[in-house]
Amino acid sequence: MYNNLFAHIDIPPRNIHILDGNAPDLTKECQNFEAKIAKAGGIDLFLGGVGPDGHIAFNEPGSSLSSRTRVKTLAYDTILANSRFFNNDLSQVPRTALTVGIKTIMDAREVVIVVTGVHKAKALQKGIEGGVNHMWTLSALQLHQHPLIVADEDATLELKVKTVKYFESIELSGTDARTQGPPLVQFTKPYVPVAPPADLGTPVSSRKGLKIDTAFNAKDSDPDELTPDSMSSRIVDSAIAGLDETMTRGGDLIFDRMGSRIPTQG
Repeated sequence: MYNNLFAHIDIPPRNIHILDGNAPDLTKECQNFEAKIAKAGGIDLFLGGVGPDGHIAFNEPGSSLSSRTRVKTLAYDTILANSRFFNNDLSQVPRTALTVGIKTIMDAREVVIVVTGVHKAKALQKGIEGGVNHMWTLSALQLHQHPLIVADEDATLELKVKTVKYFESIELSGTDARTQGPPLVQFTKPYVPVAPPADLGTPVSSRKGLKIDTAFNAKDSDPDELTPDSMSSRIVDSAIAGLDETMTRGGDLIFDRMGSRIPTQG
């Protein structure tokens, strides 16, 4: 913390408080740390990250949501993740750590958690869409008054589409949702609505002056070509032509076209 942050900002050394994991009495060290926080008037802003299993600080899955600063046994995944600070030698990674508790974090006036990468997408999903659960300690922020989660696009891959759209709409409208219940999620790549296409004007046909004459003149047709007519007329005419004269003499059976019964309108 000192090499990566405090050495680069204007902060009095007396205001720097880091838990000492080499203290002779670790329990007392944790109690003193809580006392210093209370003496300073509490934490204004807590800034932290989250592990793939949803832990914040070193509050591993199963941690009490009412816990304070204490000695905590680390999960194997956390030991594996921190081995990068020990030349990837698991045997050199401590099995326990000093950490602020969930209640210590929840007492802060504002909490900001940064979540990046697809490997933490499940943790974000459990922390936002799941219920408050000590197996995913990030979910405790659902009970905080002023939480903020900053996530990149990869970290949102496990979230429901409507969840992402909800937080995007809040971000676009500029609404402060920190008092609306769930943690406010801010994306590092905010959603930008696609602008409607420019007006291209009224489409113009390349075929100008196209006119179709629907009137048919039999004199203009070629005798060898097919002449449009009613298909039914061919059926009735051929049927009548094949009848014997005696079959129609009495007037009992008369073949005609249905269309001939409908009066023609001039």
